[in-house]
Amino acid sequence: WALHLRNITTSLSGQYECSFATYPYGTKAAKIQLIVKAEEEQHYVKEVRLNQTLEIPCLENMTSANLSNYPLKWIVEENGKKEELITKQPSHPEMYGNGSALYGQRVCLGMNNTLKIFPTKVTDDGKKFSCHVVYHPERIWKSSTTVRVFGK
Repeated sequence: WALHLRNITTSLSGQYECSFATYPYGTKAAKIQLIVKAEEEQHYVKEVRLNQTLEIPCLENMTSANLSNYPLKWIVEENGKKEELITKQPSHPEMYGNGSALYGQRVCLGMNNTLKIFPTKVTDDGKKFSCHVVYHPERIWKSSTTVRVFGK
């Protein structure tokens, strides 16, 4: 016997019991505790000097081999406005965003799917760069890094 749950939300967390009558032994029961966790997002802050190369890892604890099987994208966000910088599909070369004035020629995908920005500018300060990895049609690993740019 199996219980199938759809449209999972955290409200479905709790104890579930399956019981049924058997002959001649009586009632049999099994209990299971289900914990549904919300998707977790990792947050980081990275400091860099003006005019240097900034490298932001996609997911700190994942290797490139693990990530190469899944679609990923790099997004920059400021004041609620989001812009896709790079998208990468498995076994395909990366594709760059629509060439915004701020990041057109300054971004590239580095080793292990790191986001490389060169040179860093004052306008990068306070921006949030996020890596999204779609490891299941409805599941995403997400890591966000807020950048702080310092002068000399």
